Amino acid sequence: MAGRNGRTVRDLRRGNRTAVLHRLYFDGPLSRFELGPATGLSSGSVSNVVADLIADGLVEEAGSVDSDGGRPRTLLRVAPHSGQMIGVDVGETRVRVELFDLALTELARAERPLTRPGYDVDDITGHIRDGVAEVLAAEGARPERLLGVGVGVPGIVEHTTDRGAVVHGQTIGWDAVPLERLLRATSGLPESVPYFIDNGAKTLGQAEMWFGAGRGARNALVVLFGSGVGACLVTPEVEHGRAVEWGHLTVRVRGRRCRCGAPGCLEAYAGAESLLARWREEGGRPPEGTDEETALTAMLAAAYPAGDAEPDPVALAVLEETAEYLGAGLSDLINLFQPERILIGGWAGLQLGTRFLPAVRRHAATYALRHPADRVTIDLGRLGPDAVTVGAAILPLADFFSRGGRRAEPVPEDRSPAWRAALDERAPR
Repeated sequence: MAGRNGRTVRDLRRGNRTAVLHRLYFDGPLSRFELGPATGLSSGSVSNVVADLIADGLVEEAGSVDSDGGRPRTLLRVAPHSGQMIGVDVGETRVRVELFDLALTELARAERPLTRPGYDVDDITGHIRDGVAEVLAAEGARPERLLGVGVGVPGIVEHTTDRGAVVHGQTIGWDAVPLERLLRATSGLPESVPYFIDNGAKTLGQAEMWFGAGRGARNALVVLFGSGVGACLVTPEVEHGRAVEWGHLTVRVRGRRCRCGAPGCLEAYAGAESLLARWREEGGRPPEGTDEETALTAMLAAAYPAGDAEPDPVALAVLEETAEYLGAGLSDLINLFQPERILIGGWAGLQLGTRFLPAVRRHAATYALRHPADRVTIDLGRLGPDAVTVGAAILPLADFFSRGGRRAEPVPEDRSPAWRAALDERAPR
């Protein structure tokens, strides 16, 4: 039966379960007494919901605390082993697959290196399929226990009702690739296991906002700095985050050719791929036959040598120029969105780390308007190189919570509104 606002008793129960699960997940362990004011539910509603969640195996006791003159209060938490999620990062140097429990503790991982050109669709789907099978086998996990598989990919992701998630990845040669349909056809997972596919910068942003350096911010930008560059914008109006194709902002008319094909993109100057190419063009000698991560490590060692060794002036000059391009690119984001925080993640951003950050901050302040620049902090993300896989695993977790801890129906026609809206209920600010 529906009320005047159109909500049924089932909707109300689901909402109450969701509220309790969220508070226990982000703020727990908590007692029943504390859950009342934290969720806005009556003590009777809290008791009923907690009893249901315990019966379903989703909530468990976690010790007790003394109360003021009364009986000790039992603490409750979300049971970590009550479900599992898989997060996949289709990165620029490797495909990483990780299996997590409900507390996002890593249980197993598999990695498949990519070689250029490494974005053949069949190869990528094969790497994901094999990685999923490997992590499940490593833990002896049953696929039926999975809440879902989240996948972070380069490019723009379109969610359609007929083909599922479709990826438009111009820089990697993907033109409307029906990735969800391909994965479902080859993975061997039960039909009841849903897929959640989104832009990798966005999953990185989601991880940092839930668990990392973005927690507590209402308005933030999370930058993915790898072979190329991308960003995720999170504001009160776009709470679940929006991928921003920041790397393809034009920073120089008739400039270097970007891998997307256009001239003068920021990515043609600030991505690790272009950074290494410019070092080579200026006479530098990146180690032959190595991947980008190894080559960038060598470049950093040349520019910032240990002890009394002289720095390689070419490597140092290219890195300093890259810091200026990156700072100028961040200034555009500052002027456009006036964020509280900018967080830099991605393997290249983390490698360059604190050596790079002071120069990037200085250039961002130079190019940005003074008022928004004075109010933004620019820091590194806290979650390390696994942040994209953590963020990808959050997608099925958010969907699970939005359903009140109920598993998704087998292959719904269109999941995107439910799991996207669920991200709005992220960690408290």
